[in-house]
Amino acid sequence: MANHKSALKRIRNSETKRLRNRYQHKTARNAMKKLQEATDKKEAEKMFPSVISMIDRLAKKNIIHSNKAANLKSNMAKHVAAL
Repeated sequence: MANHKSALKRIRNSETKRLRNRYQHKTARNAMKKLQEATDKKEAEKMFPSVISMIDRLAKKNIIHSNKAANLKSNMAKHVAAL
């Protein structure tokens, strides 16, 4: 257990950030899954910008690597185009 006041604060902050990152990552993954399962092109095109925005936000906050974000966006775009 931490002995210093600053270390205790760091533990509290880290836990808060971890939970926030986890929530955002899970939300984005669910949105991506929903987009992949979409069979209607209009519906997929409507969802596409919001999913891309979520992925960009995760990459910007270093929750996922920027290259992974690029790969995910590319795959989403290919899927929507193929519908």
